[in-house]
Amino acid sequence: MWWNFIGRTGEEITRAREDWMSTARFGDVHGYAGDRLRAPELPALPLKARGRVR
Repeated sequence: MWWNFIGRTGEEITRAREDWMSTARFGDVHGYAGDRLRAPELPALPLKARGRVR
């Protein structure tokens, strides 16, 4: 998970961010009068899964 985007790979997170910024996949928030919040830039290093520790 990165900035409220959930994905199995760094590529899925990148795509989710691009979709958010272009509104291709995510709808509008009805009742919110402000501009869409900008997603922060992705870090300049690969995103890695945290894994699950039990």
